[in-house]
Amino acid sequence: MSQPLPGQVARRLRQVVGVDRVITDPDHLVVYESDGLTAYKVQPRAVVLPGDHGEVVKVVKILHEAAIPVVARGSGTGLSGGALASHDAVIVGTARMRRVLSLDAANRLARVEPGVLNAQLGDAARPHGLYYAPDPSSQTTCTIGGNVAENSGGPHCLKYGVTKRYVTGLKVVLSDGRLLELGGAARDPEAAYDLVGLFVGSEGCFGIATEIEVRLLPLPEGVRTLLGIFETLEDAARAVTSIVGEGLLPAALEIIDGASIKAVEASAYAAGYPTDAGAALVVEFDGTDASLDDDAARAEACCREAGARDVHRAADEAERTRLWQGRKKAFGVMGRIAPDLLVQDATVPRTRLPDVLHRIMQIGERYGLHVSNVFHAGDGNLHPKLLFDRRDAEVVAKVEAASKEIMAVCVEAGGTITGEHGVGVDKRGYMSLVYGPDELAAMAAVRDVWNPDGLLNPGKVLPDPVESQ
Repeated sequence: MSQPLPGQVARRLRQVVGVDRVITDPDHLVVYESDGLTAYKVQPRAVVLPGDHGEVVKVVKILHEAAIPVVARGSGTGLSGGALASHDAVIVGTARMRRVLSLDAANRLARVEPGVLNAQLGDAARPHGLYYAPDPSSQTTCTIGGNVAENSGGPHCLKYGVTKRYVTGLKVVLSDGRLLELGGAARDPEAAYDLVGLFVGSEGCFGIATEIEVRLLPLPEGVRTLLGIFETLEDAARAVTSIVGEGLLPAALEIIDGASIKAVEASAYAAGYPTDAGAALVVEFDGTDASLDDDAARAEACCREAGARDVHRAADEAERTRLWQGRKKAFGVMGRIAPDLLVQDATVPRTRLPDVLHRIMQIGERYGLHVSNVFHAGDGNLHPKLLFDRRDAEVVAKVEAASKEIMAVCVEAGGTITGEHGVGVDKRGYMSLVYGPDELAAMAAVRDVWNPDGLLNPGKVLPDPVESQ
């Protein structure tokens, strides 16, 4: 249990944001004790909900003067324990900061507050014939501020890349309340160090972004979406390798395993996937209409050669949405199987997918754990989910051991420990698998320039102890 917030600090915070926007009641704080990764739970000392940039500055200054750690939080959909209030921290939530500040259609730019939902930005851009490309599966609930912190991707990052590619400017509040204005499309990006690029993906350890400028893209002329049904996960993975080997560039290549299919189809989000399938593969192409039918036909041939028993093409937008629903909702329905999960986020070379997937399932079987997989197959970004009940200490120990083995298998295959979920608290113990002492010390040195007192999101990303040099 975290220690209570000092009364004087609480009073000052309420003077800034309002009485109802400083939460200290332990029963109400339960909502904020974890992010989307429920395997870790830490109750914050308090939650403060500022309404604009000015209030964030004042709140951060008050907490800095009291030497109280701060953790920024959007919607809490993160999957690495990055929004946990470790070290008796106060959560500064951006949920009230949901304004689209400007949308410049001519220059394809938008400026938003950090609490704007990913899908909300897409809705604002669509009437102008534009859209925001990064599309995490949680896009109806995750925020642009959280996407910036984690450098989020999504199913379409295979073709369009992750958040860092689209952020052009930031307004950032440092741990002591000082303000930095980084980048901006009007500034010459070659005239200085790329501090925007450095900040995106810093997981709340460098500062709190209060305004974010992003680049938008024109809506594609056409889209073709296929759903391939396979008997095994390995066959679906081989189809992915074949499609990419053909020289095709899908906008997305997503695999859903049999366990996840069953969970989705038993939920309110049933998408019509056959429940006896070992895996499903969503393949999507977008761009100029003239080339899409040929690309889709070639991809279908690759699927059938890899053993697909059926390949279905969406006939219209409604059917496309339905085919995607099974993939987009697969994570959320895992609660039907178990109350807790630990999801990993390793990325491996595409050609190693069949072997690595087989070894992951073997690890799960050896420990007697329920393991499911829904992942970005096109770039080898795996999301094995270990489903369990954290009230059983013996099972928790098995989950932790299996997770460590899964991560080692992925690194051994030439992969890395995270593709889009960030390191947070969950993976910082694995950082030494891919980085040596000098690299870790260099990262600590960069962090300390932005966050010299260590009050922003302590206990995340870097293992303890890492000394800067």
